[in-house]
Amino acid sequence: MITIIGIIPARLAASRFPNKPMTPILGMPMIGHVYHRAKMCPYLNDVWVATCDEEIFNYIKSIGGKAVMTADTHQRASDRAAEAVVKIERIEGLNVDYVAMIQGDEPMLMPGMINDLIDPVIKDPNLKITNLINEISTKEEFNSANVVKVVLDLNDFVLYFSREPIPSKRKYKGVLPMWKQLGIILFDKNLLLEYINLPPTPLEIIESVDMNRLLEHGRRIKMVKTKFKSCGVDVPSDVAFVEKHLKTDPLIEKYLRA
Repeated sequence: MITIIGIIPARLAASRFPNKPMTPILGMPMIGHVYHRAKMCPYLNDVWVATCDEEIFNYIKSIGGKAVMTADTHQRASDRAAEAVVKIERIEGLNVDYVAMIQGDEPMLMPGMINDLIDPVIKDPNLKITNLINEISTKEEFNSANVVKVVLDLNDFVLYFSREPIPSKRKYKGVLPMWKQLGIILFDKNLLLEYINLPPTPLEIIESVDMNRLLEHGRRIKMVKTKFKSCGVDVPSDVAFVEKHLKTDPLIEKYLRA
């Protein structure tokens, strides 16, 4: 029996959207929505929030959740998750096999998305990392630097990540397969700990995409297509869109108005 925990890295200091995790959405901090919805995934043995901010830590504790304090020097979510899993193993006295890293700005997260992420590993234990993707449906998304685009090989392993619009539409007249990374990634714990000790790489820095570090060091990343639609909150203007959709979301009744 494998042990899989969800870790939600979160911090208040962000250049594009300061205090984002605690931004109210339908009266609840964004991080609260993500935490409650991740807890609904049956494949996860537990869910933790990893943060360097006492405000987030205290809030998660106040709703009966689990949180762990991490260093305030991390610039990447994966670095924070790696520190957290080591501390969680020590606190809980357990051995974690996989870490589902869930972005704290995904308040529309569906538990089925995490199920989709984990299913390939259950079927093939040799997989060390899976990464959830969704089809891009608008030109605005395709051109947005806030959206990480993904190009796949014929077996759904990633070839490249970029914030630029790829693959190029300039010389192609058909319907392009356009995919975006959702920021929900399943790591074999040992790969996660190995990853943070790999030196940063040129394409990781140029594209500002963590996962390019693994590609540049020769690792393979299995991408998993999901039918579930989600919209992350990248900038303040995204909040109104998310609130509109969450008002009719049936999961809301299970935690917001419980």
